[in-house]
Amino acid sequence: MTISYGFLSTYPPTQCGLATFTASLLRALTSPAGGDRAGVVRVVEATTYADRPEVVGHLVSHSPGGDVPAAAALDRHDVVIVQHEYGIFGGTDGEDLLPVLRRLRAPAIAVLHTVLSRPSAHQKEVLEQVIALAGAAVTMTEAARTRLVAEYDVDPDKVTVIPHGTPGGPPLRLLNPSGEPLILTWGLLGPGKGIEWAIAGLRLVRHLLPRPRYVIAGQTHPKVLAEQGEAYRLMLYSRIRALGVAGLVTFERAYLEQDRLNRLVGRADVVLLPYDSPDQATSGVLVEALAAHKPVIATAFPHAVEVLGGGAGLLVPHQDAPAIGAALKRVLTEPDLVSSMYDEARRISQGSRWTVVAERYRTLAATLLSRTPVAR
Repeated sequence: MTISYGFLSTYPPTQCGLATFTASLLRALTSPAGGDRAGVVRVVEATTYADRPEVVGHLVSHSPGGDVPAAAALDRHDVVIVQHEYGIFGGTDGEDLLPVLRRLRAPAIAVLHTVLSRPSAHQKEVLEQVIALAGAAVTMTEAARTRLVAEYDVDPDKVTVIPHGTPGGPPLRLLNPSGEPLILTWGLLGPGKGIEWAIAGLRLVRHLLPRPRYVIAGQTHPKVLAEQGEAYRLMLYSRIRALGVAGLVTFERAYLEQDRLNRLVGRADVVLLPYDSPDQATSGVLVEALAAHKPVIATAFPHAVEVLGGGAGLLVPHQDAPAIGAALKRVLTEPDLVSSMYDEARRISQGSRWTVVAERYRTLAATLLSRTPVAR
């Protein structure tokens, strides 16, 4: 059975996690082995031109009437896959997605990238309506599904857990030419990333020999840059100077293309995720770090608690610099611990290859189609 998928999401060249996720899932679903087809209605802030043949339309945020052409373009496909994040769609809490879903005749799968534990009344209402209008909803962790079913008014039978995908093939392993242990955090930069707590934690490992180096890779999030400029990055610079760890920290300010990121991750000795939010239901960085079989230190957000509890990493409390420093010291000085983390990360990542994940989406899509009348 050949299936045509319509995606509604941000999409490259937009630089964000949802765009990368969508591109990866699309490639896996439309690989020559599968034979399925796909088109993308790209969510953008302003009218733009796309030279990618798979982009079949645009949904411009805060543009009245955009739901009509977006739904029409998506309805040319058998199944629609919507990446849901409150911040990418127009309207209060992304409510402009709802008219698109109401117009769709094709069955829709809503992929939920955030499930808040303390949503506002309107955020809760919007997400509940998204799920009610979709044929199925996907969370990427059991923790997110449990929260969704317990705290939101949704049909539990609609909610499926499909993990975030990871690249296939063996992870890239490179020696760090400087010989310094490399601590790595990557992703779009902005308040809530918790980098300030990681920087403060470096004080506990600054006397190790060889001295570790902390690389913070990624540009400031475009929306943060538009609203706040580089205030967060400048605050980090000030924190580094005040704490006397300037010699240990390096910023890579560009948005890293995948090959360059793979090389950087390949050199890392430990990946650090010091996120502030206890609501982080899914982290693409966490998934990619485990796929590279890297030791991970993360704050206790739900996705990290779920996947690191077996020993692939260390969990630390939110906004706790001494705990981050103590965890870093353990990873940088206990080779047996690192070896056990490597083994567990390798075990975890086997079931989350994009090829495996795509097959789960394909099965879910086929199930929805089997329940949908032929004449739509």
